[in-house]
Amino acid sequence: MDSFIIATLALCSLTAPAYGDKGSSKARSCSDFQKFYGAQFSKDDVPQFEISGEHLRICPQGYTCCTSVMEDNLALQSLKEMDGLLRDSRRSLLNSLNGQQKAFDGFVHELLNRSVSNLKDTFTSTWRSLYSENSQVFSDLYKDLMGYYGGNSVNLEEVLSDFWTKLLERIFYQTNKQSSIGEDYLECVSKQMETLRPFGDAPHKMAIQVTRTFVAARSFLQGLSSAADVVRVVGQVKLSQECAKAIMRMTYCPRCRSMSSAKPCSNYCSNVMKGCLANQADLNPEWTHLGDTMVEVAERRLNDMDSVILSLPNHISEAMFTIMENIGTINSKLFQACGNLRGGEASSTGDGEIVNRGSVTVEDRLGDTSDKMEKLISDVSTRLRDMRSYWVSLPKTLCSDRVAKGTGAEDKCWNGMSRARYLPEVMGDGLANQINNPEVELDITKPDMTIRQQIMELKIRTHHLKNALIGRDTDFQDTSDDVSGSGSGLCTDETCLPGPHLDTSITDRPIQYAYPPENDKARSSAQQALPSNTVYLLSLLLLLLRR
Repeated sequence: MDSFIIATLALCSLTAPAYGDKGSSKARSCSDFQKFYGAQFSKDDVPQFEISGEHLRICPQGYTCCTSVMEDNLALQSLKEMDGLLRDSRRSLLNSLNGQQKAFDGFVHELLNRSVSNLKDTFTSTWRSLYSENSQVFSDLYKDLMGYYGGNSVNLEEVLSDFWTKLLERIFYQTNKQSSIGEDYLECVSKQMETLRPFGDAPHKMAIQVTRTFVAARSFLQGLSSAADVVRVVGQVKLSQECAKAIMRMTYCPRCRSMSSAKPCSNYCSNVMKGCLANQADLNPEWTHLGDTMVEVAERRLNDMDSVILSLPNHISEAMFTIMENIGTINSKLFQACGNLRGGEASSTGDGEIVNRGSVTVEDRLGDTSDKMEKLISDVSTRLRDMRSYWVSLPKTLCSDRVAKGTGAEDKCWNGMSRARYLPEVMGDGLANQINNPEVELDITKPDMTIRQQIMELKIRTHHLKNALIGRDTDFQDTSDDVSGSGSGLCTDETCLPGPHLDTSITDRPIQYAYPPENDKARSSAQQALPSNTVYLLSLLLLLLRR
């Protein structure tokens, strides 16, 4: 009997530490916690001493200074604080994107306005009445170029073609104004544009430069705008209830246990935030792809944008000199094709009243724009590279100021249950990698559809930018191999929102959702499916044998 009593006492002494972790044998004072809690809520809710924690639904159920109401209040407070941190992070990113967009857009408009001003100054003295009486033709060109760059539904090829056609009509009319020329005759003149090539190679050369530059500039501006839109839309996605519990457990549960100085273990915080922001992390592959493509467009297609835009008056003037030097021959060919004019003789040479011989040298007017252009591209490229890993770096950013640091910190940090080393491994990035996350319970088969839609938007915008690299205007072509698979190069926000069937084809490397062997629900459903299939096959076999 004595030996039984001794053995019982020994067993009790061995099990004592396990219970001791829930609190000391004597309830501790909650005075320190009362000061902390009273700064935000009513301190009267705080008990004088620790109480038993069986009522707790989030924190460990040991001795605690928190009641159920206090736990709920602190859970809401911790979620509110995390929302604030995420909002600050988004605001910083948006400020950067908006700053880049404003700087780039402002510089493009500055170049266009300077180009217009240069054309007006030089053409007024060089082309005299031909310009003054037909200035609207040139104004319309710049207006359409500005509209195209700004996102209007304008076909750039048609804009340039219409400009040269109208200019041919105006020059023909100006050099033959003593004759009676009707609209039908001018329409005939315009139809001879391709055959006669009155402006030489200038229209073709200018079209290549303008198309390449403006397609790239428009796509680049839209890329910055789309990136900012994605950040804003993703910012509306709410953190899940499981995430809110995990944040509370990490943030305020140690305070409930009178461990006010305890900070989360680094790996523990990482797992909480990787679980909370798992869907957001899935943005990163396409986000990075977009940023890298924009840098490529900036460095390869926009580095001479200032020269292209400011040299427009020079290209146009050279083309006009070409036609004026050959106006006699061109008029003769037009008369052959469209018939002779009535009411006077045609002019055979460039009239001194029309042109003042000379050249328009726009390159001399570039001034400091080349240096400014180079700096702009460098700044934008640097900022885009800096933000390429934004979504996957969020957990580290959010944990950096709240985790335990210093020598021995990993052995004395808060691990979600007590002050001790955190043993689980750190999860990877993205939803699929959270299948065994010990801190945040997630259904990896149900991704957030708002974020999936934004991933598709990033993919579409990258597709446009890649076309811009080769000077292709995606908005005005029929691309049967379109990124959305719909056979159309155009895609609106309403028609391109991805359905569930698109979830595994968002990125170049599809995200696969694995089902673990330890998933009891999946395993049991699979086991239930086997007997029904077997019965079906046996019934079919018996039916065949009977026949």
